[in-house]
Amino acid sequence: MELSGVSDEKRPTVDLVKDKNGTDQVLLKNPKGASVKISLHGGQVLSWKSDKGDELLFTSAKGNSKPPHPVRGGIPICFPQFGTRGSLEQHGFARNKMWLVEENPPDLPSFDSTDKAYVDLVLKPSDEDTTRIWPHSFEFHLRVSLALDGNLTLISPARLWISRVRNINSKPFSFSIAYHTYFSISDISEVRVEGLETLDYLDNLFDKERFTEQGDALTFESEIDRVYLNSRDVVAVFDHERKRTFLIKKEGLPDVVVWNPWDKKARALTDLGDEEYKHMLCVDGAAIEKPINLKPGEEWTGKLNLSLVLST
Repeated sequence: MELSGVSDEKRPTVDLVKDKNGTDQVLLKNPKGASVKISLHGGQVLSWKSDKGDELLFTSAKGNSKPPHPVRGGIPICFPQFGTRGSLEQHGFARNKMWLVEENPPDLPSFDSTDKAYVDLVLKPSDEDTTRIWPHSFEFHLRVSLALDGNLTLISPARLWISRVRNINSKPFSFSIAYHTYFSISDISEVRVEGLETLDYLDNLFDKERFTEQGDALTFESEIDRVYLNSRDVVAVFDHERKRTFLIKKEGLPDVVVWNPWDKKARALTDLGDEEYKHMLCVDGAAIEKPINLKPGEEWTGKLNLSLVLST
């Protein structure tokens, strides 16, 4: 089933497919062969491939892909809570709910659809369990887009998230959000992150105690679980062995989460292989320290733009 675009190989395409468990997924493709796959379970991006077929997102070989379990990897959406910072289940309920393809999405004046394959998804509180644990009326609109230069040999966007959360309730509410992005890397020891130097961060390994990052790029020798506060709008993940760099550009998402479980915790996670921690790094655009407050009728918009630069 084709949702938009045309079958012509010179045009971007958007198709509805099913996984092995019968869960609906949306497959975006650009004319050069790059692709993005999104599951309607959780609105979760499961795959982002370059035009050469290289997978850019990590997913665990041990992950349970059958609902209601979220897949370990890809880009799960943590909403309306991140981690255990509240009364809800860890990372909130959005990643465990079924999203819908939105046939008539709200207009996005700043979005140029030229040569882009994209899909609009929406999450609404449609069951009693959701309204019981979080008694608010809301609409979470999500647009996932794959641009023409999906191979990203230049600093052109490969994938663009545009999110909008609208309060349609009669009372205010607040929420936190994170796009928990699992990047696929060669080896955790070969990676560094730039753009977080001198920032304050909350260290979840020390009961959310506040520290200040030093002036050097971030490298990894042990478990890390931090929320960097009020970061700049661009953060870079350098993978020296694969000679590629991920650029994370964000709007409306002031914080950055950096997470890797390392060996001891990886062995304790049932949906992660013992050695898989070496080949993944989570770097998230997020709004955590200061929750977003919406009065009735108000709307929040955020963007996460991921791109790839290859070096020679």
